[in-house]
Amino acid sequence: QVQLVESGGGLVQTGGSLRLSCAASGRNFSLYGMGWFRQAPGKEREFVAAINRSGGTTYYADSVNGRFTISRDNAKNTVYLQMNSLKPEDTAVYYCAATGAPSNRQMYVTARTYNYWGQGTQVTVSS
Repeated sequence: QVQLVESGGGLVQTGGSLRLSCAASGRNFSLYGMGWFRQAPGKEREFVAAINRSGGTTYYADSVNGRFTISRDNAKNTVYLQMNSLKPEDTAVYYCAATGAPSNRQMYVTARTYNYWGQGTQVTVSS
């Protein structure tokens, strides 16, 4: 069992930056692949970024590639999402998620692969 708690959301102007954190409780954090997803009002939840167990491989949605960076610190049981050059279309509730058995990119970008989810943190980018 893994419990996830996101933090770091807020209101920022276009072009600004935010860093989201996701703290995991429980053991064996390093055995989980981690992902960030987001959901805007009236839209489906969409993949943002993911990172494998060791942190050596990352995946990004095209819409955030080059602007967002996912990282993890297994000693602190925490995964991060550094978001730069934010745009109004990045406004959404951001969720972190953990998956125990990812094996390829397709699994990492698919929400149903993930077993555990946080409660979400709101990110609002004003124009």
